[in-house]
Amino acid sequence: MKKLLVILALVIGLMSCGNSENTANAKSPEKDRVEVIYFHGKQRCATCMAIEKNAKELVNTVFANDVKNGNVVFRTVDISTPEGEKIADKYEVTWSSLFVNKWKDGKETRNNMTDFGFSNARKNPDGFKKGLAETIRQSLK
Repeated sequence: MKKLLVILALVIGLMSCGNSENTANAKSPEKDRVEVIYFHGKQRCATCMAIEKNAKELVNTVFANDVKNGNVVFRTVDISTPEGEKIADKYEVTWSSLFVNKWKDGKETRNNMTDFGFSNARKNPDGFKKGLAETIRQSLK
């Protein structure tokens, strides 16, 4: 009986050691960065597709080194999926939208560029890219 109690105490002791947080496994703070996020649903108009195409093209060419270094991230979020819906709820997005967000010291500053995108991406793609590039550059500072 004593052996059983000793073994039980030993097992409980070992299990409790496994429950403590290991600092090596603790989540490290996220890197400072600029996120360009394009939200869309299942149905997309020509302007919606132009926003995504032009934004992605700009980020992957003009900011290629920043993308490689993780300083700029481009994300496309389909709000018609369960995962996309959760992200859309966080940003209070209900339809196609474009955000350029600055992450600094774990805090996010959002810049909703949806109106700018819809006004320029299709009929003024050069102006759209120029304005988006300027916003990203300002956010990188």
